[in-house]
Amino acid sequence: MAKNVVVVGTQWGDEGKGKIVDWLTDNAQGVVRFQGGHNAGHTLVVGDKEYKLNLVPSGIVRAGVNCYIGNGVVLDAGHLLSEIDGLEAGGIEVQSRLKVSPGCPLILPYHSELDKAREAKKNADAKIGTTGKGIGPAYEDKVARRGLRVYDLFHPQRFADKLAEVMEYHNFVLTQYFGSAPVDYQLVLDQALARAERLKPMVTDVSAAIYAANQAGQNLLFEGAQGTLLDIDHGTYPFVTSSNCVAGQAAAGSGVGPSSLHYVLGITKAYCTRVGGGPFPSELDIDTEGTPGYQMFDKGREIGTVTRRKRRCGWFDAAALRRSARINGVTGLCITKLDVLDGLKTLDICTGYKLDGQVVDMLPIGADEVARCEPIYETLPGWSENTFRVKRWEDLPVNARAYLDRLEQLCQVPIDIVSTGPERDETILKRHPFMV
Repeated sequence: MAKNVVVVGTQWGDEGKGKIVDWLTDNAQGVVRFQGGHNAGHTLVVGDKEYKLNLVPSGIVRAGVNCYIGNGVVLDAGHLLSEIDGLEAGGIEVQSRLKVSPGCPLILPYHSELDKAREAKKNADAKIGTTGKGIGPAYEDKVARRGLRVYDLFHPQRFADKLAEVMEYHNFVLTQYFGSAPVDYQLVLDQALARAERLKPMVTDVSAAIYAANQAGQNLLFEGAQGTLLDIDHGTYPFVTSSNCVAGQAAAGSGVGPSSLHYVLGITKAYCTRVGGGPFPSELDIDTEGTPGYQMFDKGREIGTVTRRKRRCGWFDAAALRRSARINGVTGLCITKLDVLDGLKTLDICTGYKLDGQVVDMLPIGADEVARCEPIYETLPGWSENTFRVKRWEDLPVNARAYLDRLEQLCQVPIDIVSTGPERDETILKRHPFMV
């Protein structure tokens, strides 16, 4: 019987989902992206090669694995084709294995112009830290029912008429409200229709293809982008992404029933990071050498894959993870980057917060409430031994195992996998998601 596993980030993104999806694909025949856009960044290390992916699912580096981009993904066709070209130049066959839903909303040049203009207009403390790639405006058009979708590309006159109408609106906003230059209609039209010809062979009814794969006994992985605390509904709003990035979105964003999702793996760093604006209760100083925060930033190489911005770093937040675990229905956790903590004499874990004189044990809803939280810490002893590339649980330092055991207790979710390095085989397995 086929089994489907959903992989989601449980923090503010950047948890190391790409490596784990690639590793799990050894037991899967397909990988599905179900939300977000090319604002996601997944880095895979295979032997001496490093692959940086944005839109193409992480399973693409495994020969013979089909990859699906579901209707919940907003698609910049130009970026997708460029990413395909880069992968194929490196010897990876993509086009015969990549299936793109005709229902994907299109990201077009005016979306990125709107994205950048809006962010520039905000006061410094209100800036969200958007990537400026047009993700939010594209989702906004979708919800406003004025967006263009992949299937529109294959009806040129219909596409041209819809594009003219929506661009009249957006160019008015750009010029009259933001004082920006208008986007050229003919250029957008010509570019989009030219890309349609290359995109067309990959366009497939993804919902039907996934169903057929399962009926044929194929295991599938559903790959989330960003992280739960950036979810448009459940994250630290408004400092969030523009899509739902929780496990439930795997169903809506790819066209499968919720009962077809059998296991949810929550990817979790051994500490916390965040890119961009927004509250971060357990945040540490990352600029002073010799401090725990600096070690996390420096040793963890915490630079955004897409944005190249410094990631803010902080202690593990168990109260935030409790909310993520419940929202996603997490079956098991995968802890990544444990080795970054090697050498720290003590480790703090945020177990809850003080808020309005009360102790709360779960991250509140909304940025305003989270910003008022004062973290409550529990301190554990660190370890001096090396955990990098350790491949067996019993070979981890005693204090490292104790730290992981405590995280498991606090979050009330079993730790099934520990990643101890970027390569596929640098992984400790306690329970296999496809075999639970």
